[in-house]
Amino acid sequence: MLENLSRYQPQVLALLRIMAALLFIEHGTMKLFGFPSSGDAGGGGSLGTLMLVAGILETFGGLLILIGLFTRPAAFLLSGMMAVAYFMAHAPNSFFPVLNQGDAAILFCFVFLYLVVAGPGAWSVDGARKSA
Repeated sequence: MLENLSRYQPQVLALLRIMAALLFIEHGTMKLFGFPSSGDAGGGGSLGTLMLVAGILETFGGLLILIGLFTRPAAFLLSGMMAVAYFMAHAPNSFFPVLNQGDAAILFCFVFLYLVVAGPGAWSVDGARKSA
C-alpha cells in the first residue's frame, strides 16, 4: 500500500509549494499593508529599508511560488533571504531556534531550498509552459 503513495508525489509537492507560499505571503502583507494585523505598530506604516525589501520579496516572491511561475529561481532567492533573516534577526538572540523564534525562518529556508531542487510539482504555470 505505501508503495502506491509515490504516484501522488507531484500533487503533494504542489500542496507543499502552495501552502508554504500562502503562509509566506502573509508575512509580506503584514509588513507592507498591516494585514493581517499583528496588534503592534508594524505594518502599513513607515518601514526600514530591509523590512520593505523583505515585505516585497515575501509578498511577490510568495505569489510566484504560489502559482508556480519561475519557481526554481524564486525559491532560490527566498531560501537565501530566509537564511540571512535567520542569522540577522534570530540567531543573535539565542542559539536555540525555539527560543529565538527563528524556527519558521529555518523551515521556510529549507522548504524553498527543496523547491529549487524538486521544482514546482503539479498545478504550476512552469509545468503548463513546459508542456505547451
